[in-house]
Amino acid sequence: MATTDQRKLQILGAIVEDYVATREPVGSKSLLERHDLGVSAATVRNDMAALEEEGLIVQPHTSAGRVPTDSGYRAFVDHIARVKPLSSPERRAIESFLADAGDLDELLDRTVRLLAQLTHQVALLQYPVRRQATVRHIELVKVGESMLLIVLITESGRVDQRTVVLEAVQPAEFYDALRQRLSAAAVGRQVTDLGEALAAIVEQTPAKDTASVREVVDVLGTMLADRREERLVMAGASNIARAALERSRDVEPLFDVIEEQLVLLRLLADFDPEPGGVEVRIGGEIRGAPLERTAIVGAGYGAGSHLAILGPSRMDYVHGISSVHAIARYISRYIS
Repeated sequence: MATTDQRKLQILGAIVEDYVATREPVGSKSLLERHDLGVSAATVRNDMAALEEEGLIVQPHTSAGRVPTDSGYRAFVDHIARVKPLSSPERRAIESFLADAGDLDELLDRTVRLLAQLTHQVALLQYPVRRQATVRHIELVKVGESMLLIVLITESGRVDQRTVVLEAVQPAEFYDALRQRLSAAAVGRQVTDLGEALAAIVEQTPAKDTASVREVVDVLGTMLADRREERLVMAGASNIARAALERSRDVEPLFDVIEEQLVLLRLLADFDPEPGGVEVRIGGEIRGAPLERTAIVGAGYGAGSHLAILGPSRMDYVHGISSVHAIARYISRYIS
């Protein structure tokens, strides 16, 4: 981009803007009609030819206008697109919609739905890594002569519960004491760190009570393992379906990817934006998935946790960057 001056960047920006809006190749005549470029038609044609030589735009058909390439979108994002502050009504609408969430699960679900609505792309959100994996509370409640309710609450506010049919039945006082032992070993610790602690509780139990403790610890261990898995929240798949009606070739790869949660989690984990910043990856820059003619715009909102939008490379980057930036900041404040 060292040889591309501000005038050509302005024309490139106009081409990107018009192509995103119309989804049709952009010609010099339409550029002059829609934008006050302050130059002659000949200058616009010459600058478009230069942009084409630099690989920033391409002519898809004979006698057609030009469309941006992935390099053109990258130049646009790097040199032209900026975080545009949302208006006061937009900010109030976001805060009002998210503030009504009852707990973290509902907040994150609302977040991806809102982000998908604002950008008309697929919205992805990686669950807060630390909060989802830390034990807040364990409860054991005897609900029948041979039935025990096990409740696990993590720092995300999520509640998991299992009812166990007991084989080595003990009185309620036994399970009250066991709950205290389990809480002392687990509360405040990551679920990935509890294997040895739970095994030690079984080993330190008198032989006559080992079976009773083991059947509870085994079920709790399974519940902790379920919470160890990374979680992804997604919304807006219908936006891709609508886009496919217009440009199926551009979005076909997305259909396979959005069905693979592990692939999406890797895409999010691969982001490393500057604190408070937004990172954009386009086409071949997206590692870990064959996503030509697509783009992902992401931001961090907590330690190791990210949110993003995923869609065709002809997305509205200015609005997408601004929306991702604003919502990431809001969620970050809530989490902290």
